Amino acid sequence: MTEPNNLPSNRSDHASHDESGHEPNGKPFDEAANYSASRYRTPDGAPADIVIFTITSRERGTAKKSLPLRQLEVLLIQRKAWPFQGQWALPGGFSKETETLMDSALRELREETGVADVHIEYYGAYSTPGRDPRGWMISHAFFALVHEHALANRRAADDAADVRLFPIEEALEMNLAFDHREILADALHQIRVKMLTTTIAKSFLPEEFTIGELYQVIEAVVPEFEERNFIRKITSTRSREGIIEEVLDSKGEPKQSNRHSQRAAQLYRFTEYVPRLSIYS
Repeated sequence: MTEPNNLPSNRSDHASHDESGHEPNGKPFDEAANYSASRYRTPDGAPADIVIFTITSRERGTAKKSLPLRQLEVLLIQRKAWPFQGQWALPGGFSKETETLMDSALRELREETGVADVHIEYYGAYSTPGRDPRGWMISHAFFALVHEHALANRRAADDAADVRLFPIEEALEMNLAFDHREILADALHQIRVKMLTTTIAKSFLPEEFTIGELYQVIEAVVPEFEERNFIRKITSTRSREGIIEEVLDSKGEPKQSNRHSQRAAQLYRFTEYVPRLSIYS
């Protein structure tokens, strides 16, 4: 295999010893002792950037009880220092030698929101040359799904002038720092796919919820969702496993709630069932 011109070859590394693995003086060659990472150009940093999604609720202000208006929003911070001082960006920070990238992301998440026990996933690396004026930075992107109540007391970290929630459509139109608009767009694609193929909706719902509440969460993330009869496909029955099931009260009767409606509606909860999806079935 041809080696890159800008990297030293293995042959030059071992030029001082023969094929038997010995140096000219007959002593065994110690590869570990003679290896130096400084001979290779490495990135100047490996930051972890986090796309923090939430779904906010706003009362409709009607006389009758009704479901609140729900909207997918993303948390952004306003940078306090160079580069991109004053511009909005995704929260994040540099990883440390003593932690994994996931550790870095969780640390940054705690600093920005005060929470850690949330759904968080790694979804990509961003390495376009020149993406960061500070040097060669390969950014590792994560998305986190956080309930709106956990963000009620959010505050800006030391390196941020402000922290705020923005509707996703508005955020995608903003001139975000670095390549954060691309990172945000990719994260949105990820959660839209996962909203329809996994149970991540539970991150935005109480443990017990109505079908109307579940539908609203799905629709907030995937606006074109129109499967009005989807409940029959996902509910557990005696003959079929499903991802949700009816909640029963202490007497074994269907448990209902009227918190968002005049008439009581059946409550559901997610099961432990994980559907096995296949493009061939």
